[in-house]
Amino acid sequence: MIQDNADYASMVYAMDENVGRVIQKLKDLGLYDNTYIFFTSDNGGLSTLYRNGYPTSNLPLRAGKGWCYEGGIRVPLIIIGPGIEEGRDSNYPVTSMDFYPTILELLGLDLLPEQHLDGESISNFLLNPNINNPQSHTLYWFYPHYHGSAWTPGAAIRQDNWKLIEFYDKQKVELYDLNNDPGELYDLSKQFPEKANELQNKLRELLYEAGADMPVNNPEWGEI
Repeated sequence: MIQDNADYASMVYAMDENVGRVIQKLKDLGLYDNTYIFFTSDNGGLSTLYRNGYPTSNLPLRAGKGWCYEGGIRVPLIIIGPGIEEGRDSNYPVTSMDFYPTILELLGLDLLPEQHLDGESISNFLLNPNINNPQSHTLYWFYPHYHGSAWTPGAAIRQDNWKLIEFYDKQKVELYDLNNDPGELYDLSKQFPEKANELQNKLRELLYEAGADMPVNNPEWGEI
């Protein structure tokens, strides 16, 4: 994966330049020290099948945009603002749905649980540097269709260090220990079948409760 795609490089350059322009404007207006800034992405870099090859690389993470492997869903997240210690680093997993309730609490506003059903505030974690390993909440991803990156229908669940991916058209699951294998190279579903079954059932129950539209060629869906 040689990173020599000029189009991709120009977009990264433009993003870098314009984030800098926004920050400089906040400083010029005297607002920077009283502003919370969230810098993140909606997916990992496009590093799988594409019409002109592989635009970028997400190594050591596996795959990229459109996939449920870590290269597709683990993205940068930088949060700065009043009360947040600079230079702090954490592996605590969050999702973009957590931002809404977090921002409300950071601004001293009431939570609106009917509007942020899928998110949990992490403001206490951000404002308290002594909290290093808060209890992680379970994360889910649902991508039940084909994608131009060569992804096939499936879903994923992460609970603590364990992550399970279910592939619908292949009718199989893969299980990974992200603490020891962030590149998802070693499928542990056969070694830990009880954990794989536990996470698969939890994933399916959540999708069933949410009324998710499942692929029509999934004969096992009715067995929950």
